[in-house]
Amino acid sequence: MSFRLAAYAVCVEDGRVLLAAHVPAKGGINWTLPGGRVEQAEDPFDAVIREVAEETGCEAVVERLLGVDSRIIPAAERAVPGGPEHQNVGVFYQVRITGGRLRPEPNGATAGCVWTPFTEVAGLRRSSLVDIGLDLARTLPATGHVAPVPVGGLIQH
Repeated sequence: MSFRLAAYAVCVEDGRVLLAAHVPAKGGINWTLPGGRVEQAEDPFDAVIREVAEETGCEAVVERLLGVDSRIIPAAERAVPGGPEHQNVGVFYQVRITGGRLRPEPNGATAGCVWTPFTEVAGLRRSSLVDIGLDLARTLPATGHVAPVPVGGLIQH
């Protein structure tokens, strides 16, 4: 089984959430939260700030830890055929943008970021990470654990 530790930013402001447009190799757009892999020896707290800067062009501060999600993606549902099962452990933070200007990620997979009204999120092709992050931000569970989102993989909506 492969494994990935990632940190994700839930940026909410005036009834909107900041979403990143990820463009996979096969085309189309998948909306997700700013964030990504925690590098070796990096603290997830530092990783989420770095990822927001890389993917959005904005400076951010962490306001609180929202929670942690652990998800197993069966081999048959992986984007890379023939790969093993995959475990993604995501650390979700409530983050506030403090400066900078939204722009696409230079030489990266994020084509741009937009402030999206909550009412429009359900109609987007999006990563389940969006639903997990918004649920954590809405409910603020004392345990930091969100109930499973009823989809397979990470991008199924």
